[in-house]
Amino acid sequence: MLLVGAIVLAIFWLPTPWGIAAIVGAAAIELAEVALWVWWSGRRRPAVGVEALPGRVGTVVSPCAPLGGVRVDGELWRARSDTPLSAGERVVIAAVDPDLTLHVRPFAADA
Repeated sequence: MLLVGAIVLAIFWLPTPWGIAAIVGAAAIELAEVALWVWWSGRRRPAVGVEALPGRVGTVVSPCAPLGGVRVDGELWRARSDTPLSAGERVVIAAVDPDLTLHVRPFAADA
């Protein structure tokens, strides 16, 4: 928005050297602002989507030996486990495959 204002000022009110300086200054401020927002948004862990699943806790709804079903935050997911898991057990999501199959491990309350 600042850049648009500087362009309008340069076209209608400011003489040539000052108009160019206003546009360059406004562009520099806009670029710095964009860089700040990109940096700020990259600091946090994703809150939604498949990227946010590792580390979450879920419940086994159909036995995993090795494939089964897990409910995480009210959603049912296909899951794979290295150890057999029965329905009702709590699990931690270790990873997510590209086909959206969850790799789970048993939940340890003391860990």
